[in-house]
Amino acid sequence: MKKITFSILAAAALVLCSCKEHYTSYDDAEYIMFADTLKAYAVTADQDYIRIPVVSTVKRDYPRTIAVEVLDKESSAIESLHYSIKSNTLTIPAGENRTDLLIQGNFENLSPEENLQLSISLIMNDKLESPLYGRKTKVELVKCCPFDRQNFCGWCVLSSTFLQNFNPYGSYQRLIHTEAHPNKENSIICRNWMNDGYDVVLTFDTSDPLNPKVSLDGEQIISDEGSFFGMTHGDDHIRAVTSSLYNSYYYNCGSYLFIWTQMYVLDLAEVIGSVGHFYNIMEWISDEEAERLQREEGM
Repeated sequence: MKKITFSILAAAALVLCSCKEHYTSYDDAEYIMFADTLKAYAVTADQDYIRIPVVSTVKRDYPRTIAVEVLDKESSAIESLHYSIKSNTLTIPAGENRTDLLIQGNFENLSPEENLQLSISLIMNDKLESPLYGRKTKVELVKCCPFDRQNFCGWCVLSSTFLQNFNPYGSYQRLIHTEAHPNKENSIICRNWMNDGYDVVLTFDTSDPLNPKVSLDGEQIISDEGSFFGMTHGDDHIRAVTSSLYNSYYYNCGSYLFIWTQMYVLDLAEVIGSVGHFYNIMEWISDEEAERLQREEGM
């Protein structure tokens, strides 16, 4: 009986050891991969290198070197014309689990109208390829020009769905003039924005080149009610804020923006009616074009 018991215990011990060894092997499985399988990177005029992280699931006490290659047939960017790679080999240092692939975008040869892509693959032992993430990544190169407030100053054509819906004269466009705000570095004043006599302030968020946002500087009064509604519903002011439902952006390599606004009416500080959410496009033009629009279009 004791022999049978011992045999059972021995068999159980072997099973437990086997499970433990299997778990240890799984925990120590080494995979090397790109940290992101698809990501957009800003290419700026003063940029040094774009850093594309390559990571390992484990740390080793010795350096590991792997190679990379760009898959030309899967890429729209052209090496030497649109970008250059600092090195086609990467080394993960001893005691670390990360290194970076360095790519330099050619700012002058990139077009702001088209975001080019690179398909990049790691060249390594098949055992190091992650079954979930693979060995490839897609890198999108996005040309991001430095912000220049002067690009958004001067004559501007405003096109608005608010005007399209409520302008008693039927036009959805206005010719307005904008100028740099004297006290706010990244803001402009839009004179007579939706209606004569009512200026608004727009502010540019330049913190993220890939996300160039624009917004109304808080709540703004854009008109009296009678000019658009023909009567007064509240305190005779139509107010606007940046819409929270949609994103608003400026174009950082040109002179136009689009902004979503919510218009509403107050009475004794209470909202008595939301007019709606409206899409507005602002495109800056030359003095000569502004003069032509005034002369020929009566804007």
